[in-house]
Amino acid sequence: MAVPKRKTSKKVKNQRRTHKNLQVPGLNECSNCGELTKPHHVCKSCGHYDGREVIASN
Repeated sequence: MAVPKRKTSKKVKNQRRTHKNLQVPGLNECSNCGELTKPHHVCKSCGHYDGREVIASN
């Protein structure tokens, strides 16, 4: 059975953990009001999607 010869140092252990970096989500500008929204989602401020009103705004 394989057994490590030495304890893994904090530096080596933390160098493996590089996949936890935060990334900015991709956002698109709404064609109706210009608000930043997620792609393929209804705009939360005006209720438009794909050039038409899907949710009635107040």
